[in-house]
Amino acid sequence: MASEIEKAFEAATARYAELGVDVASALEKLASVPISMHCWQGDDVGGFESDRGLSGGGIMATGSYPGKARNADELRQDADQAYRLIPGRHRFNLHAIYLESEGKRVERDAITPDHFSRWMDWAAERGIGLDFNPTFFSHPLADDGFTLTHPDDGIRRFWIRHGIACRKIGEAFGRRLGSACVTNVWIPDGQKDLTADRRTPRLRLAEALDEIFHEPIDPTYLRDAVESKLFGIGSETYVPGSHEFYMGYAVTRKKLLTLDAGHFHPTESIADKLSAVLLYLDGVLLHVSRGIRWDSDHVVIFNDETRAVAEEIVRGDYLARVFIGLDFFDAGIHRVAAWTIGMRAMLKALLWALLEPFDRLRELETARDYTARLLLFETVKTLPFGAVWDYHCRRCDVPLDSEVIAEVRRYEEEVTSRRA
Repeated sequence: MASEIEKAFEAATARYAELGVDVASALEKLASVPISMHCWQGDDVGGFESDRGLSGGGIMATGSYPGKARNADELRQDADQAYRLIPGRHRFNLHAIYLESEGKRVERDAITPDHFSRWMDWAAERGIGLDFNPTFFSHPLADDGFTLTHPDDGIRRFWIRHGIACRKIGEAFGRRLGSACVTNVWIPDGQKDLTADRRTPRLRLAEALDEIFHEPIDPTYLRDAVESKLFGIGSETYVPGSHEFYMGYAVTRKKLLTLDAGHFHPTESIADKLSAVLLYLDGVLLHVSRGIRWDSDHVVIFNDETRAVAEEIVRGDYLARVFIGLDFFDAGIHRVAAWTIGMRAMLKALLWALLEPFDRLRELETARDYTARLLLFETVKTLPFGAVWDYHCRRCDVPLDSEVIAEVRRYEEEVTSRRA
């Protein structure tokens, strides 16, 4: 099998070389790109704060596939298994509700890096970085749908303190692991029906964010990001944290802007936004997802939208300025498989983009030879991409696509099926 894969790879390398593509260079670049794998796929956004689980905040996980992680040790075990099936070295993305407090109740405005010490130990042992998110949902003080825009000053200040505490945790991650932690702020605030005053909640939000970000933190250790959304469950009419709001905020406050593939209109692509916003921003955080109708959180697959995002990153030479993370939670299939499928799909998309004969395409475009450009775009679709991907997987000592299911089934039989 190895010799067949190598022979196919050699033939593919020669075919790509005919179009001016250096396959070895593409694979080298791919190996340097870390993707942040999100913890919340492993337990349906339940977290370990309490038995209350996911509630409110305009989000939900659907499905009841058996064997989800019930505690942090099991979640880490599952993440380790996923990493064994994913080529390359990547990152892990935590939410604040994934703290470990030895069964003691800790309010969200009182969490500290100590509550994540075991996560840091785990990441340090594996040589990976951690990213972080405040959790502005699934809490009694968020049940009415408002957090940083809440008209009650006491409730709003609770959430401000939570945001400040989370930045300190993110900074601790960056210092301990030697890799900047991207800490992303998303709030579920909004209105279900016709809204009279849209201005005041946005004023409150801007002031609250300014308080959260007031203390400067060395970007060597922490990168702040802010995330918009078009609508949510229970906030169908109006969200204060719109794309336009956060675009202006990120530009004026010099923050990362988070673009989530599922947070815009179903027919709107985030790929085209990259070259526009990166004219004015130092960097962008991507949450790669797959929206279907109103639901934004299906498992990422190797589809046109994912490829378009990767193509724009590579074509614009943005790999150093775009932080890539995944964001979905499907409880209807095996959760390790969901992680594996999504991460491998994003990596395939990046490899696809890195193997594109971009220089030749740009030359044709500059010469206004749009006929030849379109033909070349079509030619690329039938190049032996799969042979390069298989070689990359073998070189990274992970299963081929056709072999993944056997590994998932083995893990299910030995581990997850035994969980109550």
